[in-house]
Parts: sequence; C-alpha cells; structure tokens
Amino acid sequence: MDCSPPGSSVHGISQASILEWVANRAGLTPIMQGRISLPTLCHFLLPWAFITFHRALGDQAPHPGPHYLLPPIHEVIHSRRGATTTLPCVLGAPPPSYKVRWSKVEPGDLRETPILITNGLHARGYGSLGGRARMRRGHRLDASLVIAGVRLEDEGRYRCELINGIEDESVALTLRLEGVVFPYQPSRGRYQFNYYEAKQACEEQDGRLATYAQLYQAWTEGLDWCNAGWLLEGSVRYPVLTARAPCGGRGRPGIRSYGPRDRKRDRYDAFCFTSALSGHVFFVPGRLTLSEAHAACRRRGAMVAKVGHLYAAWKFSGLDQCDGGWLADGSVRFPITTPRPLCGGLPDPGVRSFGFPRPQQAAYGTYCYSD
Repeated sequence: MDCSPPGSSVHGISQASILEWVANRAGLTPIMQGRISLPTLCHFLLPWAFITFHRALGDQAPHPGPHYLLPPIHEVIHSRRGATTTLPCVLGAPPPSYKVRWSKVEPGDLRETPILITNGLHARGYGSLGGRARMRRGHRLDASLVIAGVRLEDEGRYRCELINGIEDESVALTLRLEGVVFPYQPSRGRYQFNYYEAKQACEEQDGRLATYAQLYQAWTEGLDWCNAGWLLEGSVRYPVLTARAPCGGRGRPGIRSYGPRDRKRDRYDAFCFTSALSGHVFFVPGRLTLSEAHAACRRRGAMVAKVGHLYAAWKFSGLDQCDGGWLADGSVRFPITTPRPLCGGLPDPGVRSFGFPRPQQAAYGTYCYSD
C-alpha cells in the first residue's frame, strides 16, 4: 500500500520519494530494507517528513495561526533618566475584540508587574509606573507605551501582550538607560553590606544596584575594581581589566564571580548605577569641615552632592576638578576627565577618592548639587 494518493506530490516530487529522502537523512534506510516497510513507517514519519522537506527547500513551516503583533524593529530602547521614552507595540491587523496589557518583568524572579491595560479605547494604569505611563495612540493600531519622567528603576524588560482568547501573543522589549556604574562601600570599610543593605546604600547615593549587563558594559568602558560587590540580580562579582595576582590571579580579564550568595548573611560592597541628572553639580572651594560644607551649599540654594551626583556629573557633564571636596556620605572625592600628573596620578579618567576623613577636618572644599 502506498502512503500517498495517486499523483500526490510537492514541488513535483511524490510523497513516497519525500519519505524515502527523509528516512535516508534520519538513517532509517537499512531498517526499512530489513524489517519495516515504507507504508508502515509513513504514518509515523510523514508529518515530520513534510516539515523537514519544506525546510530543506527553503520554505517556512506552516504558521500556527494568525499573528497580530508586528515584531519590533529594535528590541532594545535607549533612554536617560528624566526623559520621555516610547516602547513600540503595533498591531498589523485588529482582532475582532482584544485587550493589550503592558507589564514589567522584575529581575531576579518570575514576577511581572502590570503597568497598563487597554481595549483600544480606554486605558487603566497600575502602580507608580502606571501613573507616568500612557498609550501613544499614533493611529488605530498603535498600542505603544509612553513613559514620562523615566527613573532609574524603570530600566529593565517589558512585555506587550495581546489578549485575544486562545490566540494570545506578546512581544518583549528592553529599556536601557545610559548611565555609569560606581563601586561603593561605607566609612566602616569594605564588605559591610548584605544584599538589602547594599540596595539601600545605592538608593541613598542617588543610584540603584547595577545589573550584570550594566557592570559588563562598565568593564568594557574601563572599570577595574578588585573588591566584590552585590548586583541587582543578587549575584556577587567584580570587574578586572588588568589581571594581577592580588585581584583573582593572573588569568584572563573579565567579570569574576563569587557564585550564589546568601542575601541576608553574606557581606560585600555594592556596585551602584546612576544616570543623567536633571540638575547640576558645582564645586565650592575652601578649607571646610563637613558641617561647614553643608552650610556652604545651603547658602547657595543647593545641597551637598551625593556620590551618584558626582559620578553622573563626571560622566554626562564632563566635570573635571582637581580638588577634593566633601560629599553627603562624608567621603571626599574629585572627578577627572583629563588625567594629569598632579591630579591623582592615575592614567585614566575617573572619580578619585580620599576615603572618609574625620568630619571635623577642615581641609577640603565641597561639591554641591542644585536642581
């Protein structure tokens, strides 16, 4: 008995010939010649045979059903803190009835936070992000999400889901902020933070815990740091640009990992991430104590800058000041964009640190931040 009706063919080739070709590809020809006939195998191999044969001819396998959402041109959307950004989601054709749900995929777990749900006419926002989000509605098939006043915590992965009965589908996009990663430890010394304390410390310095992707990018841009620090996903790592014995050995450069850590018990530094500022940072010279630094900034309608403020001003405004100045956490630092011999002695740009002098020591100016 033949597997195919008389005259049945694809591209002029009989189904039996297709099956023999696939069986040969699968290494089943000796078995067929020995104990199993072609008609017996056809019921098992024919569906797979046609898919394999179509792929060999360059044809796409049959589509499982209608797809209404168009694939995004760019899956990564770049923005800055304080900006208004759009996450594109466009329908190629409208289903008879549907809803579109936007959500944010939270890092480190499987939870999704709803942002906005719309039926094409009316939309409802959820949570703090929903209060800053709206539909773009550039045309009747536009389901793109607009986020105003982008914040550091807005960075991450988003999902636009079309809810249409059994034909639900979605597209995923990543919002990535331009920013800078900086290592941080408190005045008590290194390795003082558990995960939750590291997270709080970054927020207090106008930042948030960096992601692995942010740390990796910072490493490619020159970040070299021997102390291990927490990342947002809960991992502990450190970037090595110049491999050396005191910094994990003389192997290849890269991002070194400490593996899984206990978020409550284990203690390390933090890698923080911050983005562009809406205000600006300026230097006030003098020989000031920490309390005098606060007073000097207040007289100018400003506040003593945080560590994240100084790094953002160095990264995005090109702040270059060869003078140590107090910051709000009690540390003394200065930013350098053009390295020179009498300005820290290091060959690369960066933010230099004098550590945490005694608050009563009147030896430094101060960096102020004004909105």
